[in-house]
Amino acid sequence: MLSPKPSAPLDVSKLPTLDSHLKSLPPDLARLISSFAQISMDMQTQFPKYLRGASGDRNKYGEATAKLDVWANGHLCDSLIKTGLVRTIHSEELGQPIYYNDSAPFVVTLDPLDGSSNIVTNNPFGIIMGIYRDDLPQKGRKLAAAVYKLYGPVNTLVYSAGLGVHEFVKHYHADGSAEFLLLNENIELPKKAEVFGIGSDPLAWDSRLRSFAKDLFKKEKLKARYCGSFVADFSQVLHKGGFFAYPSTSKNPDGKFRLYYECIPLAYLCEEAGGASWDGRASGGSILDSKADSADARSPLYLGNKDLIAKLKSAMRN
Repeated sequence: MLSPKPSAPLDVSKLPTLDSHLKSLPPDLARLISSFAQISMDMQTQFPKYLRGASGDRNKYGEATAKLDVWANGHLCDSLIKTGLVRTIHSEELGQPIYYNDSAPFVVTLDPLDGSSNIVTNNPFGIIMGIYRDDLPQKGRKLAAAVYKLYGPVNTLVYSAGLGVHEFVKHYHADGSAEFLLLNENIELPKKAEVFGIGSDPLAWDSRLRSFAKDLFKKEKLKARYCGSFVADFSQVLHKGGFFAYPSTSKNPDGKFRLYYECIPLAYLCEEAGGASWDGRASGGSILDSKADSADARSPLYLGNKDLIAKLKSAMRN
C-alpha cells in the first residue's frame, strides 16, 4: 500500500505576526504586549541554568520558591521596567510592589511562573500578566489587556485587549531567529464542552461541589484533566470547552488563587472567549466584578462554558 501523500507545509510567510496583529491597539499597549512577548521568548533560553533546587527563601505567602521562580520574577520585572511603559508592578514574588515611573501609562500584575511545581517533571508552566491603566485596587473589567505565555510542547502566547482572544505560536525561521505567528484568531470556547479540572483536596470540597463534579462525569460526559498549572489547565478549557475551578474549601475558605495575579486575567480571557466566571460567593457574580483592597487577596475561582457555570450556581444554591 502506498503511503498517503504528505500535505504541503504551511507557508508561514503568509501568517500575521504578533506585531502586525497588535496594530489595532493603542500604540503604547501594543508596545507593552510586544515587549512582554519578546521577554518571555528570550527567557526560555535561560531556564536550564535555574532548573535545579529551591532558592532557600520563601515568598510573602510562606511558600518555598524554586530558583527559577526567583530568577523569572527578577528578569521579568527588570525587563518590563526598562520598556518605560510600566509605572507599577504587582507580583506574587514581590514583598512589596515596585513603584518606578509615575509618568508611565501602565500598572502590571504578574504571576511570573505559574505552575512552577511542574518544573521538575517537565510539565507545562507559564506566565500570567494583567495590564491596567489605573492603579489597583480595580475591578477586572478595568483591564486594558490580559496575556498568558504557555511553555508546553509548543510555546504559545494568548492575549485579549477587549477585541477577541488571539493565540500565537513561537516559530523559528531558517536563520535561527524566532517570532510569534498567529495560530488562532477570535477564539471562542466550543459549545460542546469536553474537559474539566478542579484543584485542591476533594475531601475538603463543599459536598454540593462534589456532587456537581460527579455530574460532570456522569451527565455531561466530560473528561477529567488537571495538570497543576493554571495556565495549562485553562488553555485546555479555552480550546476544548469545559470547566475549571479552584474552590473554597474548609481549609481555605477564600480559595487559594490570588484574585489579581491569577483569577482576574484568565477570567477576563475566558469571558472574552464567550465563557463565564464566578467568584463562588452567594452574593457574588463574575470574577471581573470582584474587588479587593489588597493585591494579594485570594478568591475562589470557577470558570468555563456559560451553561456549566449556570448549572454550578444552581447546584450550589440547593
